[in-house]
Amino acid sequence: MTRRLRFLLLPGLLATVLPAHAASSSFDLIGPHLEVSVTHDGITLPLERVPNLAEGDRISVKLDLPPGASERYRVVSAFLRGAIDRPPTGWFHESQSWKPKGDQMTLTVPKGAQQVVLFISPESGGSAKAIIGTIRKQPGAFVRAVQELDQASLDRARLDAFLQGLQQAERKSPESVAAISPVLTRSLAIKLKAECLQQVAQVQAACLSGDRETLVLADSHSSALADTVTGTPTDLALQLSATPQAGYGAYSSYIGVVRDVFRLFGAFQSTQLKFIPALSQLRDGQVTVLLNTPLSFSKPTSVMVVALPLVEAPKPPPLTSTAPGNTLCATPGLVLPVEGAPLVYATGFAHDLTLRFKQANGTQAAVPLRADPSAGGFVVDGPMPSGGFGARVEAQVHGTWGFLPFDGPQFALSGPDLGAWRVAADTSLVVGRANAVTLLGDGVGCVTQVALRGRDGAVQPLTWKQSGPRAIVATVPLETAQPGPVALLIDGVGRPSPAMVTMRALQEAASIDTLSFRATEQEAVLTGTRLDQVEGLTLGPVAFHPGALARVGKQDRLTLHTSDPTTALVADQTATADIALTRNRHRTLAITVASAAPTVVLVGVTAKAAPHPGLLPITLITQGVFAQDAQLTFAFHPGGTATLTGRETVEIGTVDGRASALLQIGKGYDLQDPTTGIVTFIPAEALGALAYGPLRFRVVRDDEVSSWTPLAIIVRLPDIRRLTCARGKTCTLAGDRLFLIKALSATEDFRTSQEVPDGFIASDITTHVGSDYRLFLQLRDAPQASAVVSAR
Repeated sequence: MTRRLRFLLLPGLLATVLPAHAASSSFDLIGPHLEVSVTHDGITLPLERVPNLAEGDRISVKLDLPPGASERYRVVSAFLRGAIDRPPTGWFHESQSWKPKGDQMTLTVPKGAQQVVLFISPESGGSAKAIIGTIRKQPGAFVRAVQELDQASLDRARLDAFLQGLQQAERKSPESVAAISPVLTRSLAIKLKAECLQQVAQVQAACLSGDRETLVLADSHSSALADTVTGTPTDLALQLSATPQAGYGAYSSYIGVVRDVFRLFGAFQSTQLKFIPALSQLRDGQVTVLLNTPLSFSKPTSVMVVALPLVEAPKPPPLTSTAPGNTLCATPGLVLPVEGAPLVYATGFAHDLTLRFKQANGTQAAVPLRADPSAGGFVVDGPMPSGGFGARVEAQVHGTWGFLPFDGPQFALSGPDLGAWRVAADTSLVVGRANAVTLLGDGVGCVTQVALRGRDGAVQPLTWKQSGPRAIVATVPLETAQPGPVALLIDGVGRPSPAMVTMRALQEAASIDTLSFRATEQEAVLTGTRLDQVEGLTLGPVAFHPGALARVGKQDRLTLHTSDPTTALVADQTATADIALTRNRHRTLAITVASAAPTVVLVGVTAKAAPHPGLLPITLITQGVFAQDAQLTFAFHPGGTATLTGRETVEIGTVDGRASALLQIGKGYDLQDPTTGIVTFIPAEALGALAYGPLRFRVVRDDEVSSWTPLAIIVRLPDIRRLTCARGKTCTLAGDRLFLIKALSATEDFRTSQEVPDGFIASDITTHVGSDYRLFLQLRDAPQASAVVSAR
């Protein structure tokens, strides 16, 4: 499950969520220290490198009290195996700091265990029997608490990494905070408070790092969200559920700890013991216990609850490259941009990271990497080998996640370019427009800048991008330039001076070949070259504006539309067209208005929905609107006395002219009789996956083309995998391509609706349904259309 990761800063959230009497959520009290290590298959690692435990693992736990400490503590360990199954007494162990070597214990994870938890209590709290008895009476409450505390410790590590990165940036230079903070937030999945970056540099870091405990976290790799949280204000729930939090329309476990742990722990407090939550800060081989409540040494005595990693199968980090397809420059300090698992940056779970590749000379090489959230990826930690890279070398990240080796993303590398560059064949420069110029050479990953040098010697940086292992494409703006020589400069790592490529910019003006217009129609068609310069057209009293521009062979074909009445343009009339071009130029062209095109009449349209195993059915309830992947069948009659022979073709296209298809007899087109045609097609297959909106059709026979006739509206539908509802009709909508939904509503009239933000890339939305458990969808492809899906 891989999703893009986001955070939301919500100042004042705790005041809304926590009751006034709840304990502080800051966890800023330093408790005791522990030395914890785990041995798995003969390999021993400190706990800070262990994301999960497994059956048979040996856990060494030592209580590390400061020299001369007067207070004595006992540590009770417990293995848990679920909310409905009490752990046996043999799954509990105790160490006592006041006995020789009693400050440490060695545990073996038994078969069936799911969680491990440590309870640290002053000796004055009595024997371990009271703790063990409380756990065995209510194991489910402790199972939930362990899950929440483990997740909260991981989330706290991410917050600490974010703050540490800001502090380092501020110490380096206050001005660097604005540049580094967005990188930190992408790496650690935080949404910046944009208003902080509007302040002066000296206070930006303080603004960004304020209200640490009000961060909402969601991480597809580490989160174990609690679906049963209660007591949250509805307006806040809606605000969070509309936020693209990596697919989660719910609160993170960190906020769950702030809100729920006190309620959970309150369920099993007694007059003898008071259980308090503790977070684990893993650093420098040691576990520091963080508390948000001072210890009590009198009745009820405090018992600190410390969660160890869950017993579960290892889940390697779902890392992905943020620059797929690009070639990177193989130089010291190379940054491999990755995202997908912020715990890689915030913990030591990922270790022994290397980048492995075969050099151009055939030898294998590996260089060490370190995860740097302020750089936005893995940084090469040492010199690069000198075996040569050539134009392109494939490399892959390797590492160990806990005890499990894993393979990370692949990257392409190139060495510094020391050769010549040239222009690709069939590339030309034309003044009056921006030109895409393809430049060929080695070392594309090491190109740092492409620039245009003007006749006056001034250098203008250009927008450019990689385009394959040996090519870059630069956009050369020549809208106001004059014909003549042009110099392009390519600069890169390892070059003492930029490489230079010279070209000649040519003059090209639009040429008009033909203009066709039929009486009564609302569009005209121009053919020629450089029709992108056409800004409009006036034909008699009718003004047309440019629509779709297509390249047909060596000609441009531009369709122009009008909303003006065209009744004044009658068949066989001679009219002069005034064609307006860019830079205030005009062309005139005399034409004869053609006769009105034959008409066709739509008889009816039906649709057969495509099967989608595993997805919830979505019903379109607006007439004339159909799914893009449905099989559409429609019938039509030719207008007047015309008949159908089967030699004609049926053209189907979008109203904006972006896509069209011709259907021939026997290939989607059939005849019922000489006056009735039957057409069957699937819009997504005939017109392409990006074709949507209003469709129209016409009949083409030899040189005769009928007028366009409206057909239907097609829409793309999201892939909804589940719609599950809790009490109170609060539901989770889960699936893919949810960005195709514009709004959600519990009622068909959308009187109260929930907007889906633009660019929504999450996979979950929290929403509400009506009493009949139906959820209405307003589709982005056709906002006037609505659909409905029902909860199961």
